[in-house]
Amino acid sequence: MPLITELESLEDEIASLLSKGLIEAEVADRIVLDYNKLVTFISAYRSLGYTLVMTIGSFDLLHPGHARYLVKAKKQGLEKNRKTILVVGADSDLAIKRYKGPHRPIIQAIERLEMLAVQRGVDYVTIIDDIDKEGQWYYGLLKMIRPDIFVAVEDSYPEEQRIEIQKFCAELVVLPRQAQNTSSTMIIENVIKANSGLALKIIRAAKAVKKSNIEGK
Repeated sequence: MPLITELESLEDEIASLLSKGLIEAEVADRIVLDYNKLVTFISAYRSLGYTLVMTIGSFDLLHPGHARYLVKAKKQGLEKNRKTILVVGADSDLAIKRYKGPHRPIIQAIERLEMLAVQRGVDYVTIIDDIDKEGQWYYGLLKMIRPDIFVAVEDSYPEEQRIEIQKFCAELVVLPRQAQNTSSTMIIENVIKANSGLALKIIRAAKAVKKSNIEGK
């Protein structure tokens, strides 16, 4: 289960967004943070013959590659069964800090959850937080819902993790990255480069002004 304190904080944020009219109720309904409630929903769908597809990621700085990936993830189920639901797990802020470093994520969990919930084909979104200080994932939700298909990006999981994942799903599908020229890391690096250039221009301008002032004295 997600950490209780973080879970309560996220639920409070969703309630606040709803009360202010900043998020649609149908979008908020797709964000299910309580794993037991999510299991209940999934069980109901399965009783009606639905196939469950699941994927997990940080989805920090959502870009076209993410959107394409989610569509293709859902398609893995639709190709076998027109009745398919896609559950997306977004890593918590704390989890991302543990495996990407203290300056990530750029986008906080509540906003990443909302952006995922409005993506084409996504039925439910939840938070993934069972990652220890060394970045080790414990497969908590995966063990609870045991998806028919788990979809992963080709370089996201080492071979030993793929072996573990396959224990808790009927099928593991590995997809290539869907954006060749864009990634969250590339976006961050480009912003840093752009800002570094701007900072350099500001420093040079300041030096020029200082020199002008000195020469004018």
